Amino acid sequence: MQPQSISVIFLKGPKNGIECSMSGSANCYDNAVVESFFGLLKRERVNRVRYRTREEARADLFEYIEVFYNRKRRHGYLGNVSPADFEEQSARYFGTVH
Repeated sequence: MQPQSISVIFLKGPKNGIECSMSGSANCYDNAVVESFFGLLKRERVNRVRYRTREEARADLFEYIEVFYNRKRRHGYLGNVSPADFEEQSARYFGTVH
């Protein structure tokens, strides 16, 4: 079976309980944020480290994402503050972020 037919079977299968989220055809911005994140993850972490086991890789990537990327790394789209600082500032301004 070709990969395209497998994906069609997966997406059309009513019993899998998954609803496909897709934008219009040929939308180049569809995955821009995710592509940017994974490019950054590879540049800043994965390509600089040699993991001996999957567990070591999982633990390191969890630490990078949850401890550094989400809490300390400054993000340009947030005005060059970390997500944690942005949430704190928003909570002070709006009273809540959720």
